[in-house]
Amino acid sequence: MAVYPFTLEPGLLEQALKQLIVEEADKGDILSPQELGDEEMLFGEHSRLGLDSLDALQITVALQQHFKVRLQGDRAVRQHMMCVRDLAAFVRASHGA
Repeated sequence: MAVYPFTLEPGLLEQALKQLIVEEADKGDILSPQELGDEEMLFGEHSRLGLDSLDALQITVALQQHFKVRLQGDRAVRQHMMCVRDLAAFVRASHGA
């Protein structure tokens, strides 16, 4: 099981989330975490990663394990996991930052 550094620091949290997304969705052959932009779409036809619902589930489980946040339901995933920036804002808000 991979370990992702838990931090709420600007830039560092985004880096950790990019690593988590790419590794948990097994997309390292498509894109490295460093190549993923903070505002780049993660899902849909305009996404270089092309994440799907199974990827969302794997990422959601990893977020719960490593960052102690819960995204419950498709609506929450669509609202908070469209790009790294949105996901980082959700993690910070969940921890009161």
